[in-house]
Amino acid sequence: MGCSFTYLAEVPTATVFQVRPVEGQHLEMTCERLVFEPDVPMRHYLDLYGNPCTRVVLPAGPSTMHYSAMADVPDRAEDVDDEAPEIVPADLPDDVLLYTLASRYCLSDVLGDEAWSRFGSHPPGYRRVQHICQYVHDYLRFSYGGSTALSTSADVNASGIGVCRDFAHLAISFCRALNIPARYVFGYLPDLDVPPDGAPMDFAAWMEVWLGDRWWTFDPRNNTPRKGRVVIGRGRDAADVAMATTYGGPRLESMVVHAEEDFAPQWR
Repeated sequence: MGCSFTYLAEVPTATVFQVRPVEGQHLEMTCERLVFEPDVPMRHYLDLYGNPCTRVVLPAGPSTMHYSAMADVPDRAEDVDDEAPEIVPADLPDDVLLYTLASRYCLSDVLGDEAWSRFGSHPPGYRRVQHICQYVHDYLRFSYGGSTALSTSADVNASGIGVCRDFAHLAISFCRALNIPARYVFGYLPDLDVPPDGAPMDFAAWMEVWLGDRWWTFDPRNNTPRKGRVVIGRGRDAADVAMATTYGGPRLESMVVHAEEDFAPQWR
């Protein structure tokens, strides 16, 4: 798996990249490599959500970031438990309460009435969250260009069009409106044991929902358990886990993402 970003900057530009997987996943990382052309100093840190970040200053002119790694992932899809219960807000862990609140892109307060009218009568628990995912999966039409980097969950709920981050934002908003903690996740998702969809490989977005005593993976875009997920970042929504944050206006010339079985980096 890996990715590359090529920028053209008018002036030196401070930038933060999030492209490396978070620690603590059930996978083994090997052959990990992060390089810049031309070479620039790098500094690594963990943000407040525990996501690994890399700080650099892009030089004036063209520059490219390359990341590659091999990940040995479990040969199984994520866990499913139809009986996992919802937890009332009074009994939620302190650090989970944050994910019941509205955020920049997940407007659970705006969508509250619709969430309760559509899903409020459904029996609480794992099946209700899956019902939300099924609805979002069926309702939204996946299309590049149908939403923008500024589109909120309310926007895509009105338009009915979005990309995987919009599917996640809308499902998260419905969950939070019902007091179900949900957080945004993005990472690499190869086509393992599923037919390729024919679209160019890109980063994927999904969500994790707190049920019982743990976080569970749900994917309203694909709406089926998948194997091979590699998490890069978690947060309230996409604003917390941007793969590149630039403090200036460099032009993104190209972005390429690789996530495939037996991936061999194309750069050295």
